Amino acid sequence: MEILDNTEGRCLGDSLRASLDDDAKLSIISAHVSLFAFGELREELERLDSVRVLFNEPTFISDMKWLADAPECELTRRAQRERERALADSALELSLHNKLNQRALARACASWLREKVTLRSVQREHMLQLTPSYIVEDSAVSPHLFSGQGATFTLEGLGVERRPDTLTMITHCAGDEAKAQVEFLMAQFESVWADDAKTCDVTEQVASKVEALHTDNAPEFIYFLTLYHIFRRFLQENQDHNPREDTGFFESVIWGKLYDFQKDAVIGAIRKLEKYNGCIIADSVGLGKTFEALAVIKYYQQLNKNVLVLCPKRLRENWTLWTQASDERNPLAKDRFAYKVLNHTDLSRRRGKSGDTDLEHLQWGTFDLVVIDESHNFRNRSATGASTNRYTRLMNEVIRANGRTKVLMLSATPINNRLTDLRNQIELITEGRDDYLEKTDGITSIDSVMRLAQKRFNLWSSQAHGRHTTQSFAEYVNADYFRLLDALTIARSRKHIAKYYGTQTGTFPTRLTPRNIQVPIDVRGELPPIGALYDMISDLTFAQYQLLSYVREDARPTYEADYREGFGNDFGSELHRTNAVAVLMRVNLLKRMESSVSAFRSTLGRVRSSCADILDRLAALEARNTRGPLGSVAVGYGIEGLEDGLDDRDAEMFEVGAQVRVDLRDVDREALSADLSRDIEILDELIGYARAVTPDRDAKLGALRTLIAEKTGADQINSGNRKVLVFSAFADTVTYLYDQLASDLQRSHGLTCAQVTGTRNRVTGKRRARGGFEDILGRFSPHSKETNALADREGEIDIVFATDCISEGQNLQDCDCVVNYDVHWNPVRIVQRFGRVDRLGSTNEHIQMVTFWPDVDLESYINLESRVKSRMALGDASASGEENLLTPSEDMNDLEYRSDQLRTLRSETLDLEDMRRGMSITDFALDDFRIELERYMNANPGTLEGAPTGLHAVVSIPDDLRPQVSPGVIFCLEQRAGGGDASRASAPLSLIYVPRDAAGARTLSNPTRSLDLLRQLCEEHHEPLDALCAQFNRATRDGENMSEYSALLNEAVAAAIRQGEEATLESLFTPGMIAQGASSEADFSLVSFVVLL
Repeated sequence: MEILDNTEGRCLGDSLRASLDDDAKLSIISAHVSLFAFGELREELERLDSVRVLFNEPTFISDMKWLADAPECELTRRAQRERERALADSALELSLHNKLNQRALARACASWLREKVTLRSVQREHMLQLTPSYIVEDSAVSPHLFSGQGATFTLEGLGVERRPDTLTMITHCAGDEAKAQVEFLMAQFESVWADDAKTCDVTEQVASKVEALHTDNAPEFIYFLTLYHIFRRFLQENQDHNPREDTGFFESVIWGKLYDFQKDAVIGAIRKLEKYNGCIIADSVGLGKTFEALAVIKYYQQLNKNVLVLCPKRLRENWTLWTQASDERNPLAKDRFAYKVLNHTDLSRRRGKSGDTDLEHLQWGTFDLVVIDESHNFRNRSATGASTNRYTRLMNEVIRANGRTKVLMLSATPINNRLTDLRNQIELITEGRDDYLEKTDGITSIDSVMRLAQKRFNLWSSQAHGRHTTQSFAEYVNADYFRLLDALTIARSRKHIAKYYGTQTGTFPTRLTPRNIQVPIDVRGELPPIGALYDMISDLTFAQYQLLSYVREDARPTYEADYREGFGNDFGSELHRTNAVAVLMRVNLLKRMESSVSAFRSTLGRVRSSCADILDRLAALEARNTRGPLGSVAVGYGIEGLEDGLDDRDAEMFEVGAQVRVDLRDVDREALSADLSRDIEILDELIGYARAVTPDRDAKLGALRTLIAEKTGADQINSGNRKVLVFSAFADTVTYLYDQLASDLQRSHGLTCAQVTGTRNRVTGKRRARGGFEDILGRFSPHSKETNALADREGEIDIVFATDCISEGQNLQDCDCVVNYDVHWNPVRIVQRFGRVDRLGSTNEHIQMVTFWPDVDLESYINLESRVKSRMALGDASASGEENLLTPSEDMNDLEYRSDQLRTLRSETLDLEDMRRGMSITDFALDDFRIELERYMNANPGTLEGAPTGLHAVVSIPDDLRPQVSPGVIFCLEQRAGGGDASRASAPLSLIYVPRDAAGARTLSNPTRSLDLLRQLCEEHHEPLDALCAQFNRATRDGENMSEYSALLNEAVAAAIRQGEEATLESLFTPGMIAQGASSEADFSLVSFVVLL
């Protein structure tokens, strides 16, 4: 008897080879059979007349009825699948060149199986408890018996491959020594083999499986097979985080109203909420984030969870309507939403009412789910532990207080000026725990990832203007940052929807070229040039808005004590804030002048009144010259009529600054009086100019009147559609437009007009619209709002003049024309306004945006704004006790991009992702690929799970991709266990493109772009490309000569190892660094490859 331990010189494969001659008959008992084991003994096996293989565990058995009701059913099926995968995918046989050569080997093996081999399998587990064995009969020295637990028909069983620290013992008996054992074993073998109740023939199943390895593959199949291996871990984990089926959620009204892409977002968000306790939905404008959030809310309400919605004050009505179960304007009434709605600014208040909620007695820490609309407003946390702002209150009193609160954030712009904008929002999910994602995603320090990303972002930003693209950004920023985005965000653009969902979910309307209108303020042209007016505004000090600046040194200690607890940590912090408010007023006045002469005139009057009021108080104080109670004059500034037109963050700063009170006895009265008096002189001159321009001289007003008459008359964009939505940043302008145009348009054109400013809502013929602005919008867009009954009863509205209170969260796609009566400081707002009508499923074939521009050429306009804006020195973080306020240099850098955006908006309508400095997180989301993969797997169950690795497809390069790629190969490599950190949840994968030319291999470093490239090469190719496959097969002699591709594969491996050694290339799909610790091709296996011809 010989003992084999599968070490050098004592391997089963060598001994078995020596025992087989031309007359031998071979019988094998094994649970595993490998293609590559056949390759090892191919010469000897092909000489034999017959081979019998008996699987001693169920393998390739399709009919397992006996198992249907068994509790271990899934475990048994999983074990069978693993045995079947061993045919070509045994872990130790996944060497690169094995997989590269498997096509030719499979062809030979399939022929051998069909000609000389019979395979049968037992039908039940554990019924044949025999060790793997090889019985050789009728040879020169026979019989031979090889037997041992490790003697499977695989490369490992044959001793060709070996696991580290694994001990094997196989006995080999021959001749007379083996006869008794062989007789006993073969008697059992023959008994089981002949009993159809115990075994069945699986030769056809095995042969077909092997034949599949040498057939040509459809490119689409290889694309999805690659996705399957990349996202395999994700698919497994999803089983634990999928929405429950027993909640009734999938029968809800809101679920039924969602498009497929919205349903996918909802499922993805619920998975992230269950896995991470948080998610950021960053879908672009017009894709329905509100409905996606409502569906998530509905799911958790079905689980009896308590839900809070936090939104900007101007969007409150957008959310409260859905909770009105008896309101005819609520198409979701049957879902009975019962969440609480509060404003962002309510977190800055300790008492008072917010709607029907008494803030003083509200228990903030009782909510299971918090939904934050416009979450980018929470991008700034308190800079010190001693100070508190609404961010820290949200974190401490709402999220941490419950201990299990889930956070869903909605924002089309989660990144504003710095990548840390996103970090602070992410911390609302992680509750500030730096290692929150270590176990799930291998990110040991979120803070370190974000700091490194910001550092590399700064390097990227320092490039020459115009080179800021997503592709170049990917080359700079660490892959952990993208993995962080992928874990916690869902971000799609309309381009993504069109690409991954096609037209099956509906289509977007066609955007007509934007129309630009540029007219003078005054028909008579008697006003000074607009540049001179800009300069006059720039010369105003706005002293009444920065009274702290005038406090004398000797009086400062009192104020330092007062303002230590609050937004800053010293007097200087609050001083910076008031200075910033004065700059905001300068910009505010500038923009109001651009908006309308009426808004300009009324604002000038308010500002002058506040100047005069303080001058009067100073005069009275001088006259009394007393320190008594009657002489105490604590003043601040008023905000009525001035707070609109500002972004949410600026509006809050403006409102908070209004709470500052300064005792006029503590100021430098002489300096303050001089500045106020000088301001009044400038204001009086400006007021004189503004008063001269009456409505009949207002050229801009006249141009709007003409535009509406033409659009609703002979120049309709879509036949029969007379609706126009006119936006202004300022309520004063909206009121002016309504007052001047509504009655005239109804009388002369039969148009019903409405005004929507949030605080004042009117319809022609009525002083006030019933039910807030939702009543107006329901009559303006009854089809999209599902309020046809209301519109039929009350009459449709044709023209709406509105502020930005409805520029977000509203579906008004019955309308086909949006007019920007003024240019908002933030061009993103222009896109958001247009997003009310630029929506999927619109009944309009065409839509158009019209923008009124100031009467000056664009370059001069941009320069003038820059001169005013350049005075916005907001200082460092201490200005408000918050991080991330713009510094002057950053602000000027931002102006460069804003200038580009404004120039572009004159000729085309941009998507929101096109506004973000050439970079958008929608470009780094992997959810589209996962969802596409899941759809394919649902339509083709078992196809990918049972497919071997190492398969390939042959494609041609589309014309539009030829500038990016040339003929070559894209390899998908997986690092094998032991090559890197053993603690990782799964081995890292990478896509490596190797061109045939001398350019050398390069790793496709951006995960989204690399998978998108693979998709573009393979999409729509549902069958193999026969002509290309024939060309490839001729060149490789049907896989027998793969030397060229072997050389390319060597280049790919070398590139991966080189990058790993440099520690610059990180895994883009799973934790760890690609090729970290790898030193040779033995450390990699080949998942798939695509040949580019």
